[in-house]
Amino acid sequence: MDGTQSRSRSALALAAFLGAAGVTHFAKPRPYDAIVPRALPGEPRTWTYASGVAELAVAAAVAAPKTRKLGGLLAAGLFAVVFPANVKMALDYRDKAPKAKAIAWGRLPLQVPLIIWALRVRRSAV
Repeated sequence: MDGTQSRSRSALALAAFLGAAGVTHFAKPRPYDAIVPRALPGEPRTWTYASGVAELAVAAAVAAPKTRKLGGLLAAGLFAVVFPANVKMALDYRDKAPKAKAIAWGRLPLQVPLIIWALRVRRSAV
């Protein structure tokens, strides 16, 4: 596989990851509702659906070669913006079973490689 194919596969994998996450916001919104920071105005479900739409839109931007550079930047921004929800989840899970707690806390450092991945997709876009 040459470098172009590798870069394209990485971008399409990122788009698939974002798309799958976006779909789950509609298919199973309740877990997302629970991690919407209370400081945000309005109903948590509105934020759940809005973030799902954002993930689907960013997935489409990353998937399309003409918008991939912008999509990669938007994906990095999206991963950064949802970080407070992951922090809230980790804090809310302090009293949960060890496995659930480990998953919640484990999500926090995973945002860094996701941001790096998105920025690499942006840099490698033509």
